[in-house]
Formats: sequence, structure tokens, C-alpha cells
Amino acid sequence: MPRNRLQGAGPRALLPALAGLAALATACLAGAYPAGPGQVAAVLGRAMGLPVTAPADPALTAVVLDLRLWRGVLAYGVGAALAVAGGVFQGVLRNPLADPFTLGVSGGAAFGAALSLTLGLAAASGSVIATPLCALAGGGAALAFVLALARACGGLRRETVVLAGIIAATFLSALLSLTKALNEESVAGIVFWIMGGFQGRGKAELALFLPCFLAGALLIRLYIRECDILLLGETQARQLGVAAGRARLALLTGASLLTAGAVAVSGVIGFVGLIAPHACRRLFSAEHGTLLPQSALCGGALLVFADVLARTILPGGAELPVGVVTALLGGPFFCFLLVTGREGGRA
Repeated sequence: MPRNRLQGAGPRALLPALAGLAALATACLAGAYPAGPGQVAAVLGRAMGLPVTAPADPALTAVVLDLRLWRGVLAYGVGAALAVAGGVFQGVLRNPLADPFTLGVSGGAAFGAALSLTLGLAAASGSVIATPLCALAGGGAALAFVLALARACGGLRRETVVLAGIIAATFLSALLSLTKALNEESVAGIVFWIMGGFQGRGKAELALFLPCFLAGALLIRLYIRECDILLLGETQARQLGVAAGRARLALLTGASLLTAGAVAVSGVIGFVGLIAPHACRRLFSAEHGTLLPQSALCGGALLVFADVLARTILPGGAELPVGVVTALLGGPFFCFLLVTGREGGRA
């Protein structure tokens, strides 16, 4: 294990962090409102209290600080959360194709959001976070159902957890289809939300996302050593003094908190939790103490770049759902994993 840590400590270990900084800089520059690097640097410098000689541009300042910067930070956080969740699910379930949505959490969050849109809760409450709150509640309820079902079927073994997740995802997909069929007026909003994106998102959504992110990340950090040991199997884990059931429950809960928080503010964005962990296993290390932080940096940068592409590729200021962009990237990557049949992180 020490050798694995050293493998990720070379100069190339800085690449994901540098990519993240480049992604956030690009997010501040790109958009319908024209802005050059010098102008954006002046806006950011003035916001940090640095001496800036360039004249202030109130419109550009509002666009960069109130819209682009916070949207980019939110996209980075969501990408980091999905990447870490994907790495945890793949390790704990020992399945290289597991992703942050394996336990049906995304289905629960999507159904919660659809229910909010159908009932008009955002308009009734006058709060922009009513739909994200319902999505968060739906994701939490789905996780509770999956864990309860797995326990009833013989414990938190990886086979029962995956099976319970499939059952929950199938049932929630049916409920989502029923919701769309019963309220055709909300179909467009539901579909766009399910496809994922950051249009109109900012500080309010970031404030909702951060508690889930911090709670999930802390729980995973406390059990990160056990995540490596679980790769050896339950028998070996017990021989090493690890309570496999408790460790698996804590790690799955932490990863699901990250997923639920991400889906609640951005909708369903796939493949980030598949691309980032596998890329980091091949580039750096399979040991989770190195893998998960690097996956977070890589996933954050990936999703910010995807968001920039989604809002600049179409003419006239129109935006693609970010989920479409990540699917276009992730589809070929998924095929690559299937064809090679190899997992870089297998112990």
C-alpha cells in the first residue's frame, strides 16, 4: 500500500488539480456575454481586494461573480461528489461497472423532483430550492428502502445490495413514468431536469449541496482504510479485524449521500462516476487513499468542462443538458471497459 501512495505522488499527480483550475477559469470566460482573460482577471482580483487599475464593468462583474463563478464551483463540487461515490461503489461492491446510481438513489431523487414539479411545490412555496429538497428527500428514502430490503434478504452482502438497488431503480422508474403520464404539462420540465444540468443554478443550490457533500465525504474518510480491505473479500476482512457489514454500510451511506446531494441540485448526470475513478486507477493508484482524492479532482474538472461545452456548443445562447455531454463521453468509455474486461484497481 505505501508503494501505491508513492505512485500517485509524482508530478503528474498535480494534473487533475491543474485541470480543475483551468476548468474554472474557462467557466468564468465562456458564455454569451463576451469577456477576455484580462477582464475576468480584473473582476476576480477586485473581488479579492487586490489593487486593479482597469475600470470596473458592473455588467461583467455581475455575470462573472453571480452567474459563471458559482455555477462553475457547483459543477466542480457535483463532479467531485459523483467521482468519489463511483470509486467507493466500485470498491465496496467489487464491480468495475458500478456507478453512483447503483443503489437507486438517482431514481429516488428523480421521482422526488418530478413529484415537486407535478404538484407545483416550488411555485406554491416561493422557494427555488423546493424541488432540490424534494429530490434530496426522495434519494434518502430510496437509500433507506434499499438498505432495509438488503437486510431483510440476508444482510448487507454485495450481491443483496446490488439486487435491492436494481429492484428499487426499476420500481422508481415505473413511478416516474406514471408521474409524467398523469401530468403532461410538467413533462418538459421533468425530462430536462432528469437529463441534468446547471442552468440557473448558483449559490442557493450550493448551500443545499454542501452539507450532503461534507457529511458523505467525512463518513467515507473515516472508513477509507476498510474500503481497501473489503476488496479482499469478507472472509479476509474479518480475519484482519474489520467488521465488514458495518464498514460496507458506512461507505455505501457516505457514497449515497454524495450522490443524493449531487442529483438534488443538478439532476441525473451519468458516467462521471465511471470515467473519473477508472482513469485515476490507471494513471495513479488503486489504493483508495490516493484514488478517491484524485478522482474528486478529476471528476470536478471533467464536469466543469462538460458544462462549459453544454452552454457554448449551441448558437443563440441555447444550452444542452450536461447529461447529454457526459453520456456522449461516457458511452465510448463504457464500451472500452467492456471490451478490455480489465479493472485497473483489482487487488
